[in-house]
Amino acid sequence: MAPLTTRFPVPSDIECAHSVTPVNIGTIAKGLGLDEEEFDCYGKCKAKVKLSAYQNRSGDASGTGKYVVVTGITPTPLGEGKSTTTVGLAQALGAHFPELENKVVACVRQPSQGPTFGIKGGAAGGGYSQVIPMEEFNLHMTGDIHAITAANNLLAAAIDTRIFHESTQKDEALFNRLVPLKKGERVLSRTMRLRLEKLGLGDKPIEEFTQADMARAARLNIDKATVTWRRVLDTNDRFLRALTVGQGPAEKGYNRETGFDITVASEIMAVLALTTSLGDMRERLGRMVVASDLDGNAVTAEDLNVAGALTVLMKDAIEPTLMQTLEATPVLVHAGPFANIAHGNSSIVADQIALSLVGEGGYVITEAGFGADIGFEKFCNIKCRYSEYKPDCAVIVATVRALKMHGGGPEVVAGRPLADEYLSENVELVRRGCSNLVRHIENIKKFGIPVVVALNAFASDTQAEQDAIKAASLEAGAFEVQVSSHHAHGGKGALDLAEAVRRACSGASSFDFLYPLDLPIKDKIWAIAKEIYRASDIKYSEEAEKKIELYTKQGFDKLPMCMAKTQYSFSDDPKLKGAPTDFVISVDDIRASVGAGFLFPILGKMPTIPGLPTRPCFFDIDIDEDGNIIGLM
Repeated sequence: MAPLTTRFPVPSDIECAHSVTPVNIGTIAKGLGLDEEEFDCYGKCKAKVKLSAYQNRSGDASGTGKYVVVTGITPTPLGEGKSTTTVGLAQALGAHFPELENKVVACVRQPSQGPTFGIKGGAAGGGYSQVIPMEEFNLHMTGDIHAITAANNLLAAAIDTRIFHESTQKDEALFNRLVPLKKGERVLSRTMRLRLEKLGLGDKPIEEFTQADMARAARLNIDKATVTWRRVLDTNDRFLRALTVGQGPAEKGYNRETGFDITVASEIMAVLALTTSLGDMRERLGRMVVASDLDGNAVTAEDLNVAGALTVLMKDAIEPTLMQTLEATPVLVHAGPFANIAHGNSSIVADQIALSLVGEGGYVITEAGFGADIGFEKFCNIKCRYSEYKPDCAVIVATVRALKMHGGGPEVVAGRPLADEYLSENVELVRRGCSNLVRHIENIKKFGIPVVVALNAFASDTQAEQDAIKAASLEAGAFEVQVSSHHAHGGKGALDLAEAVRRACSGASSFDFLYPLDLPIKDKIWAIAKEIYRASDIKYSEEAEKKIELYTKQGFDKLPMCMAKTQYSFSDDPKLKGAPTDFVISVDDIRASVGAGFLFPILGKMPTIPGLPTRPCFFDIDIDEDGNIIGLM
């Protein structure tokens, strides 16, 4: 069919969202084949899907539905529409191909309130390709992020409290508080049993413990200079990036320097996104490393006797939230890690449930955060390792105007009118900017899966500009290139894209990882830096070198790498647009997310909590006398 390329006039996102009355979520759930006991409704528009929905369908989603990942070019302030494309593609497949009715599910991340009230706005999609109700999607939803915040900060409190009490109590008194005597018997928690086994004291009667045994069992001897666990909140507050805790009069002498991260950067968020079951989540939370002891051994949440409590706080958060698109296509919303500081993908649990529900011949559309050099690379090397699922196709989203910026177009500043170059034909700028798209296509093909380019259409695009992108993409090895107008026309605007995805999924893929896990830490970092970024060298700080030595000693060197770097460039310099080469990557630090299952090298200066701009999004957000939210993007 001829592409529907008109993008304007389109009402505001919130007006588009309000143009449709959502279908009762129970109807959506039953249409997917969920039994009543497999979901719990949260009002009329949201439902939590129980893990039994996957387990009841044999607990194996491999070899069933087609698995499609949506990624994008290196993002620009202009926006490429990756979330919008994810929703539009799901709508096209789910609402406009009768044979796929109830056989299409989109899996997306829950948005953080940081960008919602900061500079980016929400993440429900846009125009007529949105998840609705968009207000509920972009705000509290079903409370998962709040649960992560509570669990993360409970662990932070446990760390400082343990350091404090070990410094103020004698061995026997500390042991008696940790292993109290009740009705003539010692009360051993699950965690304390594990600790005694770890120390070789598991078979020894507690009554025979010596003073030294008590000290070994009760004292973690945390080196407070090595504590890596930070507190979190779901707000962009730059003034909490660095601070000192323990300055109250009762804690005098026990202060230390630390700071806050944004909640979606918490390792607990990454655990939620990469876990496969409740039991697996309990084990992962226990394995989280928070510090080292004075002998250089790892100290975990399990050692602190808090892993069970963390799991209790997370017991509902592990269930994905079922919502719908404007065209009533089912959407599973779950987890929300940032791709520049975490692995940036929605959860394995949501994908498991979705694949088991759509069955043979169905489609699950999942999204990887930011550009393909970040979210997609981590989707393959981290998420697919733990899920054991292999994608059938990748869709990479690009726009004419964003490629113009990568081609050297004028700087784009929020709040200022776009330069003429972005609003009128400039084929040469587009051709130069295609270098960015071409590199991403080449990188995706290294993983052995077909690439479909989704050219997200704007009214200012010209045929010559679109033709230049198609030619460059096909020459680079793209399976197909399709112009899509889903923002303006919903699923109807993505029909050609949907057909291309179906054709791409019908062929055989030869998916493989970029590197084996048994490589040394530096070799895995180099594999990503060389093959994905095209760096010529890596420079390690003294701190990074120490961490490599420590993590190798502690046995964490066999984990995959989760590179934390700017999303605005292949390099660690956000000013280097297009497809830079011959640059040096700087690894300033390396941190361990052992529970989640990766190490994350920090490339350059990467704040783990964003700041607010001069004019944040919350300036425009309000509520009217009837209780209607206005200004939410």
